[in-house]
Amino acid sequence: MTAIKHALQRDIFTPNDERLLGIVNVCKAGKKKKNCFLCATVTTERPVQVKVVKVKKSDKGDFYKRQQTWELRDLTEVDAKDASKENPEFDLHFEKVYRWLASSTAEKNSFISCIWKLNQRYLRKKVEFVNVSSQLLEESVPSGESQSVAGGDEDALDDYQELSTREEQDIESMMEMCEYAISNAEAFAEQLSRELQVLDGANIQSIMASEKQVNILMQLLDEALGEVDTIEGKLSSYEEMLQSVKEQMDQISQSNRLIQISNTNNGKLLDEIQFLVNYMDLSKGHIRALQEGDLTSPKGIEACINASEALLQCMNVALRPGHEKLMAVTQQQLLFAELRDTFARRLTNHLNNVFVHQGHDQSSTLSQHTAELTLPKHSPLHRDLLRYAKLMEWLKNTHREKYEGLSRTYVDYMSRLYEREIKDFFEVAKIKMAGTTKEAKGKFGLHGSSGKLTGSTSSLNKLTVQGSNSRRSQSSSLLDMGNMSASDLDVADRTKFDKIFEQVLSELEPLCLAEQDFISKFFKLQQHPAVIPPLAQPETEEFDGGTPSRMPPQAEHRHSLSSEKDMVRHMMNKIFQSIETELNSLIALGDKIDSFNSLYMLVKMSHHVWTAENVDPASYLSTTLGNVLVTVKRNFDKCISGQIRQMEEVKISKKSKVGILPFVTNFEEFAELAETIFRNAERRGDLDKAYVKLIRAVFMNVEKVASESQKTPRDVVMMENFHHIFSTLSRLKISCLDAERREAKHKYTEHLQSYVINSLGQPLEKLNHFFEGVEARVAQGVREEEVSYQLAFNKQELRKVIKEYPGKEVKKGLDNLYKKVDKHLCEEESLLQVVWHSMQDEFIRQYKHFEDLIGRCYPGSGITMEFTIQDMLEYFSSIAQSH
Repeated sequence: MTAIKHALQRDIFTPNDERLLGIVNVCKAGKKKKNCFLCATVTTERPVQVKVVKVKKSDKGDFYKRQQTWELRDLTEVDAKDASKENPEFDLHFEKVYRWLASSTAEKNSFISCIWKLNQRYLRKKVEFVNVSSQLLEESVPSGESQSVAGGDEDALDDYQELSTREEQDIESMMEMCEYAISNAEAFAEQLSRELQVLDGANIQSIMASEKQVNILMQLLDEALGEVDTIEGKLSSYEEMLQSVKEQMDQISQSNRLIQISNTNNGKLLDEIQFLVNYMDLSKGHIRALQEGDLTSPKGIEACINASEALLQCMNVALRPGHEKLMAVTQQQLLFAELRDTFARRLTNHLNNVFVHQGHDQSSTLSQHTAELTLPKHSPLHRDLLRYAKLMEWLKNTHREKYEGLSRTYVDYMSRLYEREIKDFFEVAKIKMAGTTKEAKGKFGLHGSSGKLTGSTSSLNKLTVQGSNSRRSQSSSLLDMGNMSASDLDVADRTKFDKIFEQVLSELEPLCLAEQDFISKFFKLQQHPAVIPPLAQPETEEFDGGTPSRMPPQAEHRHSLSSEKDMVRHMMNKIFQSIETELNSLIALGDKIDSFNSLYMLVKMSHHVWTAENVDPASYLSTTLGNVLVTVKRNFDKCISGQIRQMEEVKISKKSKVGILPFVTNFEEFAELAETIFRNAERRGDLDKAYVKLIRAVFMNVEKVASESQKTPRDVVMMENFHHIFSTLSRLKISCLDAERREAKHKYTEHLQSYVINSLGQPLEKLNHFFEGVEARVAQGVREEEVSYQLAFNKQELRKVIKEYPGKEVKKGLDNLYKKVDKHLCEEESLLQVVWHSMQDEFIRQYKHFEDLIGRCYPGSGITMEFTIQDMLEYFSSIAQSH
């Protein structure tokens, strides 16, 4: 351990001007043992610093290095774990607790003793030594023993002090002066002792010589002490004088502080008075405007607006604590409340009179608008009322009850006015709409020059078109739900109906939008939280979407902008409550006049709904037109269902040929009209779905009629009708029916081929049967060259059958076949030449097939047909030209 101690002193601490006083070999308790040294050191320079240094051997070599350093003054506790038993563990408490395991208990005790001594000598800091034996703390009380221990400690410290360079040089020079210093150490020591005694004698003489000077110095010190006492007496008198001055200055400071507080209070009082005067004073002009202002002239209205805003500002001033206790403030608040009530009463009475006057005004009746079918414009009324919009906002913020009362009054009287105007407007529209048919006056009860409808709107809905009990003929339109022939309603009538319906929607749309915009601006329903006026209504009435129209008061203050839009729509529902009913009535009348009108109405209504939704999806107009659109779509679906039902009910004559079925031509008419109406329409999808339903019904019922036909062959009915369907779909180019177009072409081609094959079996019937037998024998396994040896199919039998069909007989049979085909086919479709040409091709094919069989089964017999292919071509051509 001594060698390690000297090595550490030399390598680590001497370069840092430190001395190593204590060392212990330790490792951390409880972990993998990695040995290191804890060293207690002091610095050689003053002030002395005491440290505990952790030294560890380097991993790369045999030298040591400092790893961590603690100041001894940071040590708070030393725990030796056990004072009675030997235990190498101990703890040092610095900024945290460090637990160590010493290599031996003796080293641990020696190191703790060194720490205690260094603390006592240099720091005198209260460090707690816990579980430490009392023998180790032997210097707890200063004593001779302790002094000796301390001296011994000094000796120990001196043992570690190295000679400086100068000291080494002095010793060397002294030893050179005494050549025998090395050979005779005792003589050298005696010489040194004698020189030391000489120096001590010189020191004593010097001290005795300086005694006189010491006495003089002491006398000077006594004089100085006297001067100090004199100065202290003067300073005491000065302090007493300054004490009285201090008291006077304190009194002056207190007085200044009180003056400053008074000034501050006066300034604050002035600020409060100015605040009340500035914010709670209403000018006489404003008071006069509120009490007597003219609410009819623009200048008077402007003055009332300014006065009301000033009054609201005064009433909404945020008073500071204590203001409400001032009598002047209370009086001003009472004055403001009185002015508010007075002006609110005047404003409410004036606007009530305006609403009532407008509601009873008969000057805007529809009689003057009858010719052009227009609705009266209310823009002048809106323009006049919007001058009061700011006053309505003021009333909304100050007098909620009067604001709600005005809302109810406006809705009540405007609903009466609009109901009267809308009823007259739709009455004229129905007159014009019913007048689109040639027999409208007789069928719908129109009479007189004024064109008025007999009966009320409800009676109009119950009218039926004349002749509805008559049975439809086979050529009548299956698309007319009112049992009216399609020929009775030409394109001009339908176009006129379309214009009338468009005129109705075009008049209603700006009317509703203008009224909704006015309500939003006049009642200020988009700038502040919405409140639903308690309009008179049934308890079960609800907004669109199922929200109850009456809301609890605490919920009204939480409405957002969307709720305000709901409120606007609710007021619009009350004002225009008759629009939806009148529109449905008008739609029912149009559908009763001509079921084709549902197509026009679906397109027009869809366009207007799309336009309204782009403007505001939640508006009253969008919602109402959307509801009416459902009715129009329902009528359109009913029209399609009716057509399908009448297809299924069609009956054919047993005595005449079928030809093109009525519902096939009617589908063509429907498709042509629908394509014209739905060009660039928003609801094209609805038409495509209807097309699919109708065409499937047409296909199914064509096959049904063809199967039931007795006069006309099934193949002819199928061929002609599917050819007509294919031609119609190819001409109209309806993309959603491409599959049906291909299917119609396939069915037409299939039944054309079937009809041709079945018909050609009759002119050469025996020849057909003979060769069918030949083919049957070959199919049974008889060799082709051996067929002629069969009794029923020998050469004689073949010549006998061929002789029965000479060219003259063949031409006669083809002529009869042409006449029969001509009877089967109808003139409308012009398929006779197509069928005749197909029969020619099939006849030539059969002829070639017969010759091939003769060549294979009767080789070398020289048997041929009585006519050639050229003869057949001449027969077909001459027969076609003769007819």
